[in-house]
Amino acid sequence: MAALLLPSLLAAQPEDPAERAALRAFLDRTINRADSFTDRYDAEVWLVDMSTRLERFVDTPEARLGLLRMIHAAATRANLPPELVLAVIEVESHFDRFAISRVGAQGMMQVMPFWKNEIGRREDNLTDNRTNLEYGCRILQFYLQREDGDLHRALAAYNGSSGSRRYSNKVYRAWDQHWRTGPLPW
Repeated sequence: MAALLLPSLLAAQPEDPAERAALRAFLDRTINRADSFTDRYDAEVWLVDMSTRLERFVDTPEARLGLLRMIHAAATRANLPPELVLAVIEVESHFDRFAISRVGAQGMMQVMPFWKNEIGRREDNLTDNRTNLEYGCRILQFYLQREDGDLHRALAAYNGSSGSRRYSNKVYRAWDQHWRTGPLPW
């Protein structure tokens, strides 16, 4: 099944048959391990589609697919659309896991270090993608609940710019231009 949907992803790869076979095997394993999806076909379609969109930020297909699996899993656990999380990451860090803002926010989702103390896990590394995604998605989930599902207000709170729509408009624009697959649920 993976072989049917992967030509666009493989087109940019070298013509070396061994390398293409290795990539196909990796993609097949990645798709089979995409446990945050309820359907294997949905996983395949989403991963291939989003991998193509993510190509301008992350070079290799292997890195893109690994990151997309982490994003999908963290977003799903936090009841967030993964496409929204992709838009937040684009705005926050352009997918740079080592990004540090002028106020000290770290990682792809630009999580403030004080959250580690709040959660009681001071040893966590916010430049670790899995950790950063888990924190960022749960923080956004918290603000969405606190703001009764108002995404503009939740995004402003996430960004520390409550009362302003500037940040949320950036996220909406990134979502609309690069990550949209359907309407957001809010």
